[in-house]
Amino acid sequence: MAEDSDLERTEDPSPRRLEEARNRGQVARSQELVTFSVLMAGIGSVIGFGASLLDTLKRVVSGNLQFDRATLGDPDQMLQHLSAAASDALMAVLPIMTATVVAAIIASISLSGWLFTFESLAPKFEKLNPMSGIGRMFSVRSLVEMVKAILKSSLIGGVAVIALWSDRDELLQLVAMSPLSGLSYLWELARTTLLIVAGSMALIVAIDVPFQLWDYKRNLRMTKEEVKQEMKESEGDPQVKGRIRQLQMQAARQRMMSEIPKANVIVTNPTHYAVALQYDEKKMKAPKVVAKGSFLLAERIIELGREHKVPILRTPPLARALYHHADLGEDIPTALYTAVAEVLAYIFQLNHFRRYGGAEPSLSTALPVPAELDPGARNRAGRGKREGGRVTPSPPQPSP
Repeated sequence: MAEDSDLERTEDPSPRRLEEARNRGQVARSQELVTFSVLMAGIGSVIGFGASLLDTLKRVVSGNLQFDRATLGDPDQMLQHLSAAASDALMAVLPIMTATVVAAIIASISLSGWLFTFESLAPKFEKLNPMSGIGRMFSVRSLVEMVKAILKSSLIGGVAVIALWSDRDELLQLVAMSPLSGLSYLWELARTTLLIVAGSMALIVAIDVPFQLWDYKRNLRMTKEEVKQEMKESEGDPQVKGRIRQLQMQAARQRMMSEIPKANVIVTNPTHYAVALQYDEKKMKAPKVVAKGSFLLAERIIELGREHKVPILRTPPLARALYHHADLGEDIPTALYTAVAEVLAYIFQLNHFRRYGGAEPSLSTALPVPAELDPGARNRAGRGKREGGRVTPSPPQPSP
């Protein structure tokens, strides 16, 4: 059942799928909107420019039906007259043609915007398959288009018949009218009828445009599996991303381990945390953390420190504070400057003692580590308050 539901296209198309369909030239279109816009633009242009168009046509016809001796004797004169008449007629109908072309373009791009692609011009040989053509002829979409065409013709035809039938008495009186009066009446009747028919087409457009938008997105719906696959392709496979993060962590850990031999001291908890510090007064303004870790990683840091003879100092409060509040590769917090300075001074004195002898140095049993930076101190303080006891920090112990 789960597999069957995954195969159903129930998910809305993603922005990526819509963009791919657009690049293929597959966008929402409404032929009814284009037809309505062109018809309205044509009717409006004829009404607006009808008087000037009629005057131009009258002038062209009357002017070219008059002949003189020069015109009859020179065929070139007749061609010139014909060329001038055609030019005048073209200029007369040019505003109407321009209005209809502009209306067609605006209506075409109103739903999906401007689109220019050669994808639709590419040859598709599967369309030459007669069986596919027959399937398209008897498809549900073809049936819907046929029903829509019948309803549209019935609506437009019915509106036109009703409009003309309402003026049937005046139509019957045309035989008694003068030619000019009859033509004037017919023009008024034709204009009114065209406006009524065009208005009825607005109802068709109001139904067709939402249907085309819905049908367009319905055809691009995706299955749940397709959505998951697209997310993997766009955001990356979680397993691959996890593997990349793992490799990055391994590389960062290797770089961290390579810095341990350069450390001046490693402070420990002793086994929960280990933090390696490095300080070069000529190059650094403050000590920085070159390695840190907890549990197994802390044991590995301590092991590498011993291999490279890096002093290891057991200072639980300082180790906890550095681990939780000092970033790897960054300077230590300002609040820990004094405690770390005491540790580094102790290590310097210890190295001097081991090399030259003299009085053995000692480190304070209570390093100045702020309690708010030591999670262990806060926990012990809380327990001490509850139990009425007192917290005593353990003294730092350097490893041999």
